[in-house]
Amino acid sequence: MLHTHRVAVLGGGSFGTVIANLIATNGHPVCLWLRNEQRVEAINRDHENAEYLPGYSLDPHLCATTSLEQAAAGIDILFMAVPSASFREVARAVASLVSPGTLLVSLTKGVEAPGFYLMSEILEQELPDNPRAVLSGPNLAGEIAAGNIAGAVVASRSEEINGTLHDLLHGERFLVYGSPDMYGVELGGALKNVYAILAGLGAALDFGENTTGLLLTRALSEMSRFAVQCGANPMTFLGLAGVGDLFVTCSSPLSRNYRIGQAIGRGQPLAEVLAGMDQVAEGINTLELLKAQAEVRGVHMPLVNGLYDILHHSRPVSDLFNDMMSREQAQDVEFVAA
Repeated sequence: MLHTHRVAVLGGGSFGTVIANLIATNGHPVCLWLRNEQRVEAINRDHENAEYLPGYSLDPHLCATTSLEQAAAGIDILFMAVPSASFREVARAVASLVSPGTLLVSLTKGVEAPGFYLMSEILEQELPDNPRAVLSGPNLAGEIAAGNIAGAVVASRSEEINGTLHDLLHGERFLVYGSPDMYGVELGGALKNVYAILAGLGAALDFGENTTGLLLTRALSEMSRFAVQCGANPMTFLGLAGVGDLFVTCSSPLSRNYRIGQAIGRGQPLAEVLAGMDQVAEGINTLELLKAQAEVRGVHMPLVNGLYDILHHSRPVSDLFNDMMSREQAQDVEFVAA
C-alpha cells in the first residue's frame, strides 16, 4: 500500500512546478510556494503555471500559496527549488516552520556567493537537525512536462532516504536512481552549467562536431578533477548527474546557460543577455566562483579560465583553444580503475 507523504515545494519556476506535479500525480498532496500572488491565484484556478509551463495541466493534488507557513504546515518532505542567490534566505525563513524529522531535498543546481557553498551545505548550516538529500540529472523541465521519458538521481547518505524519494517521484516516464555520493551528484549539477555556456558559444560559431566532442570530454575531465579534489567519487560523473546532465545541458536550446553562450557567440553583450532572461541562469555565477576556488585548490581548469576571460575580458574565442591545446594535461582518462 502506498504511503502518502505531505510535501512542499518551494519555488514556482519551471522545474519546481514539474517536480511538484510529478509528486502530486503519484497521489501525494503537494503545496507549491511562490512569491507572486497573481500566479498563485491562476495556478489554483486554472491548474496551470502559464508563466513557465503553458499548456501543462497540474494535478488536483497540487495547490499553490504565497505563505511559507501554509506550505510548511504538517509536511514530512520539503523540496527547495529557489535560485542559489536566495536559497539561504528561504532556508533560514523555513527553519522554524518544519520539524526536525522533515526531509530536505535540494533541486537547485548552483553555488552560493560569496564562498563556495553547495545547497546541501546551506541546508546543513541552517537546519542542522534535518536529514538532507539532493536531486539532479538531465532534467529539462519542458521535456518532462511534455511527457518525454527522463531520469534523475537522488543522493543522500541513507539508502532509506533514497528509497523514499524513489517511491515518491518514480513513474513510467520519470525514472529515479539512487547514489550515496551526495556531494558528487550536487557538484555535477552545478558545474555543468559553466560548460553549457561554452557549448552554446561554440554552437553559435559553428565549431563542428569533432570540436564539440572534444569540449564535452575535456569538460567532463575538468569537472571530475575538481570534484575529486573536493572529496567526490569520480565514478559519479559517469552517471546521470555527470555525463548525462552535461550532455543534455550542452546540446539543448532549452538550457538557459546554453542560450547565454549562443547569444554571446552571436555578439550580444553579456549584460544585455542576462537582462532579457525570465529565469536565473546559474552558470554565470558558478563560473566566477569556480575559477576562484580552482585557483585556491590548485586544480588545472583551462576551459573555466578561458571562458572567464572571454566573458569578462573580451578575449578572442580562438585563444581558448590555443591554450587548451598547449596547456591541457596530456592524459586522456585520469581516473582509471585498477
